[in-house]
Amino acid sequence: MTITDTFASARDTESFAAQLVEIEPELDPFHAGVIAQLRQRAGKEESWHVALLQAMGQWSLARENVAGRDWQYVIGGEALDGLSLAQRLCLEIPNVVPPYELQSLLFHGQWPERMNQERLRELIGPYRYTALLNFRYGVVVEEALQLVAEESIRKSRLARCYQDSDTVIEDAHCHLYGDTRTNLLAKFLHDTCGIWETDSEALSLAVWQEFTYWLFKRRVKKWHPARVASDTRRGLQRLRELQNTDQTDPIDHFTGGSFDPPAALMGRWRE
Repeated sequence: MTITDTFASARDTESFAAQLVEIEPELDPFHAGVIAQLRQRAGKEESWHVALLQAMGQWSLARENVAGRDWQYVIGGEALDGLSLAQRLCLEIPNVVPPYELQSLLFHGQWPERMNQERLRELIGPYRYTALLNFRYGVVVEEALQLVAEESIRKSRLARCYQDSDTVIEDAHCHLYGDTRTNLLAKFLHDTCGIWETDSEALSLAVWQEFTYWLFKRRVKKWHPARVASDTRRGLQRLRELQNTDQTDPIDHFTGGSFDPPAALMGRWRE
C-alpha cells in the first residue's frame, strides 16, 4: 500500500460526485444534530468549508457505514483521517460545494481559502487538530517516505544493472524500520490480538493505514531524533511533489501548519 493508493480513492471525483445526493443514514440524535447544523449553515450562514470544519470538530464517530461504504476516520486511536471525514460530510451538502473546490480539496488537500493553523485549530478544536496532524505525519507522510525509500533502492539497483524485483518493498522496510514488511506485518497482526484479518491480501485500506501508523511510531522510537526528522522531511518533500504543490510555499494547506514536523509532536510520538 503506497501513498498513491491512498489518494486514488479520494481523487475519483466523478465517482464521488455521483454519491452527492441527500442521504439519511441512521445516526444517533447528537450526530443527526451535527448534520442538521451543517446543512443549515453551509453556504447560507457561513462558507461551506467553515461549516464543514466545525462539523468535523463535533464529530465523534470513529467509523460508520454510509452510502454502501465503510468509513473509518480514526486510526490507531489517535489519528484523524480528516480528508475522509470531510469527504463523507460533503455527502450531506451535495448542492453547496462547488465542483472545482471539491476537486481542490480531494486532489490537493486545499481549502477554498488559505487558513493558518490557529484558524483551523479554532474551527476543528485543539484535540482533533492534533489528531489531524497525527494522521498527516503518521500515515500520509509515512507512505510518501516509504515510496522515497523504494524509489531510492530501485534506482540503486538499476544503476548496478540489477533487475527490479518484489524485494524492493521488503528492503525499503528494512531500511526504515529494521525488518522486512512481511515480518513487521506479522508482528503488527499479532500485537493487535487478531482484530484484523490475518491474510495480508484481504486487508482493507483502513487496516493498511493502521499498519502504517504503527510503523511510523516504531520508526520514531527506533532511530535518533535527527534521523527521524530528516526522513520525515524527505517524505514531506515527496508528498509535495505528488500533490504538485508549489515547492516554495512553506505552508501545508490542509493543516495550515509548516511543512516541517512539529517539534512538540515529534517529542510526544517518542513517548
